[in-house]
Amino acid sequence: MALDLSMLNRFAVTFQKNDIMFCEHEPGDTCYLIQTGRIQIVKIMGDIEKIIDILYPGEILGEMAILEEAPRSATAIALDKVTALEFNRENFDVLMQGNPQIAFKLLKLFTKRIYDQKRRFMILTLDDVQARVADVFLMLAETQTNADPNKDERTFNTTIDDIAHWAGMTTDNCRQVLNHFASQRRIEIYPDKIVVKNINDFARFVSSKRKSKVE
Repeated sequence: MALDLSMLNRFAVTFQKNDIMFCEHEPGDTCYLIQTGRIQIVKIMGDIEKIIDILYPGEILGEMAILEEAPRSATAIALDKVTALEFNRENFDVLMQGNPQIAFKLLKLFTKRIYDQKRRFMILTLDDVQARVADVFLMLAETQTNADPNKDERTFNTTIDDIAHWAGMTTDNCRQVLNHFASQRRIEIYPDKIVVKNINDFARFVSSKRKSKVE
């Protein structure tokens, strides 16, 4: 069932293109549910500023400020004119008491968002660029609820730009990695999809890279 948020319009806020919604490490007491526009999430990793996500309508950001009163883990920048529902602890508590059904659905969105964020961060911790790209396919495979678990071949309706974004690299570098996999006949690349011939092969590959990093 779709989440009807029309009754929550009193919580609506607007950001203009290039507005900084919040900065990494600063205290946070609000979270946002995007209604329109895109938001870029940027994080300092080492000495490099990396784009770790781009969020779209229906997604949540800043939820740890509500759940754990934690400082901001990244910087959020409006890529377009953005409208969003802004929640703080006070009005979220009012929402919980006054409309528990909507509050429960929002909490489910929070939980999914936290998992997605941690999963994508796991990809960026891999030093090996081939392992990063392979792990993106593993992440996508985890969301394929209708896929046959006994089938090694998986088809992903995604683009090279999308893979590059999730892997935290340039499109050109990602294309080089994908072409390398294609030359090994591990994947097939099409304009609107990428076919991984053996997803378990990628799982073993990524696992070996993670183990070698720990050692």
